[in-house]
Amino acid sequence: MTPGAPAAVSAVPRRLRMVCALGAAVLVAAMTTVGLLLPSSSTGVVEFGWADQVAMIGIGVCLGAGTLTLGRSRVDADASGVRVRNLFVRHELPWAAVRAVRFDRHSSWASLLLVNGDEISMLAVQAADKEYAVRAVEGLRALLDRAKAAEPAPLPLLYDD
Repeated sequence: MTPGAPAAVSAVPRRLRMVCALGAAVLVAAMTTVGLLLPSSSTGVVEFGWADQVAMIGIGVCLGAGTLTLGRSRVDADASGVRVRNLFVRHELPWAAVRAVRFDRHSSWASLLLVNGDEISMLAVQAADKEYAVRAVEGLRALLDRAKAAEPAPLPLLYDD
């Protein structure tokens, strides 16, 4: 068992969530202002009414919700494996399927290298979060090391050519 390995690791993109929340609030406020200030009159060609005002506010709410969706990424890991939720895709992997946790110096986010050669990006662990991201990667690596240490040794090959 690896000393100092956490029982569980959870990570979310903190800075991205703050930026998305601020952007969503600005979008909703701007579209609400436009909706409320939209004249309830005719320009000669187009007639604006209360339905147009409500539609503008509704569009603002939809755009705000879409903006909040960008910060929805999450990584949760424990002794049984790792669960990664990116923008639209979820992955649930046992530690036996993970070869390494990567976070290169110039990468924007961390990734998991899998035994089969694939790589899964973890958008929740972003370089912009600095020390928070480093602690998350260290925790994930400690959990991976603990899981690898608990695996039984591979059986010897019958013919070692």
